[in-house]
Amino acid sequence: MLLSAEQLHKSYGTRVLLDNASLYLERGDKVGVVGLNGAGKSTLLRLLAGAEEPDGGAVRPDPNVRLEYLPQNPVFPGERTVLEQVVLGLSGDELALAEYEGKMILNRLGVRDFDQRVGELSGGERRRVALAAVLARPCDVLVLDEPTNHLDSDMVLWLEDCLKKWRGALAMVTHDRYFLERIVSRIAEVEDGRLFFYEGNYDKYLARKAERLERERAGERKRQALLRREYQWVMQGPTARGTKSRERLERYEALKAQAGPAEKSTLELSARSSRLGKKTIELRHVTKSFGGRTVIRDFTCMLLRDDRIGIVGANGSGKSTLVNLIAGALAPDGGEVEAGETVRIGYFRQEVPDMDGDTRVIDYVKAIGSRIETPEGMLTATQLLEQFLFPEDQQWSPIGRLSGGEKRRLYLLSVLAAAPNVLLLDEPTNDLDLQTLAALEDYLDRFPGAVVTVSHDRYFLDRVARRVFAVEEDGAVWGCPGGYTEYLEARRAAEAAQAHRPAAPERKAQRPASPQKLKFSYKEQREYETIDADIAALEAQLAQVQAEQAAQATDYVALQALQERQAELEAELEEKMDRWVYLNDLAERIASQ
Repeated sequence: MLLSAEQLHKSYGTRVLLDNASLYLERGDKVGVVGLNGAGKSTLLRLLAGAEEPDGGAVRPDPNVRLEYLPQNPVFPGERTVLEQVVLGLSGDELALAEYEGKMILNRLGVRDFDQRVGELSGGERRRVALAAVLARPCDVLVLDEPTNHLDSDMVLWLEDCLKKWRGALAMVTHDRYFLERIVSRIAEVEDGRLFFYEGNYDKYLARKAERLERERAGERKRQALLRREYQWVMQGPTARGTKSRERLERYEALKAQAGPAEKSTLELSARSSRLGKKTIELRHVTKSFGGRTVIRDFTCMLLRDDRIGIVGANGSGKSTLVNLIAGALAPDGGEVEAGETVRIGYFRQEVPDMDGDTRVIDYVKAIGSRIETPEGMLTATQLLEQFLFPEDQQWSPIGRLSGGEKRRLYLLSVLAAAPNVLLLDEPTNDLDLQTLAALEDYLDRFPGAVVTVSHDRYFLDRVARRVFAVEEDGAVWGCPGGYTEYLEARRAAEAAQAHRPAAPERKAQRPASPQKLKFSYKEQREYETIDADIAALEAQLAQVQAEQAAQATDYVALQALQERQAELEAELEEKMDRWVYLNDLAERIASQ
């Protein structure tokens, strides 16, 4: 046993986050902590790490155990250098080893100036320095709060590999479902102040939680049935010269006083979207530079009306710049960005905008509108907040009392309530709980407009994206159909092909031949000019066939013919999308000659 936390109680004002909660960590344990935003996940980690004291109960680490803690928002004194912060408090052999490990980890996390003052770092860089410090230092227990925030996809893959090999105990809060699937051996869910434990990974957690809830519902049905029977007995008059059984009356009272399982609210992301015309947003040969460095180079893209685009790339490569160009928040140095007249953009930015901490939650929403139109009809600000899991007592609290995840959920509400028809999401999964993420994914399935998302969350991209754009360090942007898994396979295949490409044979000294320029054939040029319209037409036909299927639900002969037509259109669309990727890649290479 490396650490035991027994009968923990923690509350803030009248809000109880933990009530008689216990957790034990043995060597080799890897525990994923999940729960709604504001349920107490980060509070539990702070208690385990000793960063905060419980109101009741105790946390007892083994006397010889060394624990390292990554908080959600690390705070550093600004005068230390990056490397000094990583090895702070170490000496002798441990210092030398941590310096070596720390430099390697910092390089992998994209922090290469070891002498820079930590006070000069951005929020994301400070997070990565704090993560490097935790991983480089000798310890037995790792306590990590959202370790994947502000990491790019390659960094997340590297961290996943590190944590798989970790032999000590690990407790972490994470929204990364691939982490929960591939790393953890046990999941602890914080719910209503209690901890519920599920052996196994994320898939097993989902199945076993469903079983637990069904058992609770079955127990409540049995209690209600007994209560009805006992009530009928109580209401009957006693038999002649008899009295009611005192013991049975007490049993009835105990059944009546017993509380059943509370009905859990579910997040309902529901907001109206505006009509989107035929013309959406088009980028033509867009280039953007900062300080002499080209961040986006000669990028051309037509946003389709129901597009689902994921944007990936290393930190600092230009992902957010590309989204800002699409949003019109940045003007390109070269090329054009043209938006249709009906385009109404909803932009969910990576950083939550400043919210007045003294403003009440209800007043923040009323500033958008006291009555807000949704597909279900007009909702008051109170009703919309309840859909977004803000109970009535919390609606009248100041925003400053919300957790980081709750503030992001409130910000998401404000973006969706403005009725956008093009959604731009920059790292939407940061600090959101699993229930909110699942609801957001379902909402995006139903959203009738276009969606462009920057994300390092591999599960989210696999779930949402239909094509992925990768922003390279030199500013080039290349596309791939499918989600993150398809993008990763395409990238690995390209890297393997590059590695196995035979070296060019040496030639005798001759006058060098001028390289042959790439160019479109006449047929390719015509195809390149019309392929966006062809794709849009195919998608329209596919939508029409799906609508006809709904109308012909009882005509099995017609339905079978429509299903066959749908399969043909889907195969044709997939082939056309592959061709689109090839032609756009060729166009970029021609333009860069």
